[in-house]
Amino acid sequence: MRILDVGCGVKKFPGSIGVDRNAASRADVLCDLDHFPYPFRDNTFQRIRAIHVIEHVSDVIRAMEEFHRLSSPSGRIIIVTPHYTDFSSFCDPTHRWHLNSFSFRYFGADNAGFGYYSPIKLREISVHVRLLAFWRWLGFELLVNRLPRFRRFWEHYLCYVVRGKVMEFEFEVIK
Repeated sequence: MRILDVGCGVKKFPGSIGVDRNAASRADVLCDLDHFPYPFRDNTFQRIRAIHVIEHVSDVIRAMEEFHRLSSPSGRIIIVTPHYTDFSSFCDPTHRWHLNSFSFRYFGADNAGFGYYSPIKLREISVHVRLLAFWRWLGFELLVNRLPRFRRFWEHYLCYVVRGKVMEFEFEVIK
């Protein structure tokens, strides 16, 4: 399986091809992640991992389109990013975007009515929201992740009190 680790930094995923803009990283390929296309052929990778990267790029939609281009049909895209209510979302001055668990809906089947922003399609395999430890102990994390309607209620009304920490997404590429 060919895996691309986008923004791999110094912790490149074992067995993957790492791409990063920083020469001090463990990247196999150096390139600016804000300039497209990346130096790989279409449909090259079965998995693309972007762990704490998407919040740094200049254009989230264009980056997702590039991940889609690089993925093989039915490939998987894994994204991990801070929830916008977490302190870490705002304490890093290189973070350009502050996202929530519905931020990638443009690429889904219903596209939230905004399908004209991008032609690519992704099927959401999973969304997992990690909450701050206190709320996890009280069972809120279980509710947020098991009940999609509760997750929507949490995002709309509770997330500034019951704060999110990190979100983990997995998508299947539809071509």
